[in-house]
Amino acid sequence: MTDIALSINGIPVEVPPGSTLLDAAHAIGVRIPTLCHDPQLTISGACRMCVVEVANPDGSTRLEPACSYPARDGMSVRTNTAEVRNARRTIIELILANHPRACQTCVRNGRCQLQSLCREYSIDEIRYEGEKRCFEVDTSTVALTRHPDYCILCGKCVKVCREVQGVHALDYVNRGFNTITMPAFDRDLAHTVCVLCGQCLLKCPVAAIRDRSYVDEVEEALDDPQRICIVQIAPSIRASVGELFGLPPGTLLTNKIPTALRRLGFRHVFDTDFGADMAVMEEGHELVERIRNAGPFPLITSCSPGWVKYMEHFFPDFIPMMSSTKSPQQIVGALTKTFFAQRMGIDPARIYLVSIMPCSAKKYESQRPETRMDGGLHEVDVVLTTREFGDLLRLHEIDLPSLPDGDFDPILGESTGAGLMFGVTGGMMEASLRTVATVLDPKGEPPLEFPLLRGTSGIKRGSVIVGDHEVHLCAVHGLGNARKILESIRSGKENIHFLEVMACPGGCVGGGGQPLPTTDEIRKRRIEAMYFEDRGKPIRQAHRSPAVRQIYRDFLGEPLSHKAHELLHTTYTPRTPRGF
Repeated sequence: MTDIALSINGIPVEVPPGSTLLDAAHAIGVRIPTLCHDPQLTISGACRMCVVEVANPDGSTRLEPACSYPARDGMSVRTNTAEVRNARRTIIELILANHPRACQTCVRNGRCQLQSLCREYSIDEIRYEGEKRCFEVDTSTVALTRHPDYCILCGKCVKVCREVQGVHALDYVNRGFNTITMPAFDRDLAHTVCVLCGQCLLKCPVAAIRDRSYVDEVEEALDDPQRICIVQIAPSIRASVGELFGLPPGTLLTNKIPTALRRLGFRHVFDTDFGADMAVMEEGHELVERIRNAGPFPLITSCSPGWVKYMEHFFPDFIPMMSSTKSPQQIVGALTKTFFAQRMGIDPARIYLVSIMPCSAKKYESQRPETRMDGGLHEVDVVLTTREFGDLLRLHEIDLPSLPDGDFDPILGESTGAGLMFGVTGGMMEASLRTVATVLDPKGEPPLEFPLLRGTSGIKRGSVIVGDHEVHLCAVHGLGNARKILESIRSGKENIHFLEVMACPGGCVGGGGQPLPTTDEIRKRRIEAMYFEDRGKPIRQAHRSPAVRQIYRDFLGEPLSHKAHELLHTTYTPRTPRGF
């Protein structure tokens, strides 16, 4: 089919059939403001911020939403006439008529799309005064809070939960002025199938969905001389936190972070990458055992807590296939309060371990009953998202990019490129194969990179020859893609030995706790940074790490030992659709 030719602001443009006016404008670098539109989601045309002026054959004009209006041959479109600007200004003012007047104290101040549009359209007064809605704030979960009064009904939270994640925890409720997005039957979020992935928060243009912040609790701990405050940093943080300080996505600040954390008052700085290296050893040997024993297959990864909760709700029959290895976060937590505490002669009860994670669901994971140790201690005491980490640094007037380089602490702060790879989709599987290939073929030269597991395709399939075995692989990201694969496995259509699932698009680089905005392009740049740092690591295989070897030699014995199972493995809980 031939391309469609039209003009936008007098500039000729050709676009493929099926394109919208918004697509055509983007093709020639014309920016049109939107609130409800997202290229990852279906089009609804709910907010009408993207109205443009379309010429009729008789010379008159009409306003149409660019995000949903199809491009046609010969169209003449104007995107910035006085009528268009006035229409957009009125739309903003009507939204503001019912919106809370709390910009100065709002957590999204400076990062709010509605606020940005107010500045762009020079709105310096509110001409319309509408009735204010008054809904109860939902603070029921440990990770996210809902503030319905701030909702502008763009619908992006509903669509990402339904279309990308396949969870269906949110929908439109009520009619007219009382319409709101919320769980069905007026339930709070904690008593739904919500997996706390935070993708709704990433899509929300305002502050209707927020982090449940633990910055105050961390501040209190840092000020307590009786507590020994220790922190761990997730792999993808180093490629994303710079965005909070105005740096381009994918800027690596790996060696700046330890310096900042010590200035905050943390006594020891560990790297979750070390926990990922340990997860490679344990989960990789689980895979080796299954290959040698011809099953059961597939072995399914367990490092993504949003995925684990999703599996427990919707696919509990797959629990026997799940790796029992804890996530890297929890592995570092368990070893901090056992191995490290014993080595340093510290009472584990005095340790306050903070995780800085790209993931909202990590807050939930840290509070699961399975993560409690003997004596009732949690392996990880509190989790901050990347955004909260930025808030903590600004609170202490620490300019991260300008700091001198520093180092992580020995052993639990040492890591390989394999551990780093956990931050990207396909990376956990790739890291494991680097070790599994060596175990199954000690005399061989296993590859360090597996191209079939790279890229941003939602479902990546392939197979590799490891020793005498052909291992069928599948890596998926986004829970909607996980559903497709699991249903296919149930029906017998898939022959998979090793399945990696990451709850969030792109993996941890696209987690619900990452800086705003998080778009597909930003995810790609963060992923490229992770690959770059992996290639620069002197050791890229977990089993070659001196720190990993020391832990096994001095403390755990060997992978899958009794002590390793006691500290580094967990269990899962089938959940009813309504249960938290």
